[in-house]
Amino acid sequence: MKLLARPGCLLALALPLAAHAGDGRLLATGGVTEIEGSAGGGLVPWAVLAGYGTREQSGATAFRTRLDLPDYRLDAWGAAFTWHNRVELSAARDRFDLGTLGQAIGDPGAALRQDVFGAKLRLAGDLVYGPLPQFSLGVQHKRLLDFTIPHLAGARRDSGTDIYLAASQLLLGAAAGYNLLWNVTLRSTAANQFGLLGFGGDRGGRRLVGEGSLAVMPDPHVAVGAEYRQKPDNLSFARESHASDLFVAWFPCKHVALTAAYVSLGPIAGLRNQRGWYVSLQGSR
Repeated sequence: MKLLARPGCLLALALPLAAHAGDGRLLATGGVTEIEGSAGGGLVPWAVLAGYGTREQSGATAFRTRLDLPDYRLDAWGAAFTWHNRVELSAARDRFDLGTLGQAIGDPGAALRQDVFGAKLRLAGDLVYGPLPQFSLGVQHKRLLDFTIPHLAGARRDSGTDIYLAASQLLLGAAAGYNLLWNVTLRSTAANQFGLLGFGGDRGGRRLVGEGSLAVMPDPHVAVGAEYRQKPDNLSFARESHASDLFVAWFPCKHVALTAAYVSLGPIAGLRNQRGWYVSLQGSR
């Protein structure tokens, strides 16, 4: 609770959303950080850029995420930097503890690790103002540090690059007087399970997939919504289905965001019904 005791956070809790317009971007318009390190939701990168810097400023974020599933655990952490609300650069590390699968193969401590290096360019439009949504083009280069298990599962490569185009818009007062945010992302990828099981396989390689997010803000400091993300399904041995979540994000001030979600990832490496709780803490400037 020490974070809330800071004068900046107390002021943010006392003021309405409109009061933040003169102090950089509006509260919550930087989104949170998705598991691959880019600004957006928990599963989907949005067109927004990390932090709260305007065209004359820079912004930055750091995050820490944990997702607990019945048979696995995902930990992710990293940081992002935004220059003049135009270019975002990010880096993240994902660690996927194999849990039940690790015990089955005789290696209880087994984990898959990948590094993700991202860049995002705001192309046109504005998240809040004007008739057009904000459009951004992004790339995420992913590199596995542990390829033995993905290779045995049939993955072709230990690295790959996702390319995506995202459109996001915040509609003020559009949902019965509350703010409504929507995002649509189109991604070109060959990643198996976000890249944690390598890239490509016997069932194919690079595919075009869709992702989306929808959130309502019942309070200037709270966003409640859902996300959906398609996945390529390239491995016969480790079939995968699409991912989704229901989330609540809390923004006590511009320096802190806390997200909780219930996530469904479907089967992972033959173990079905991988649903669990996700918690993420983000610091911003």
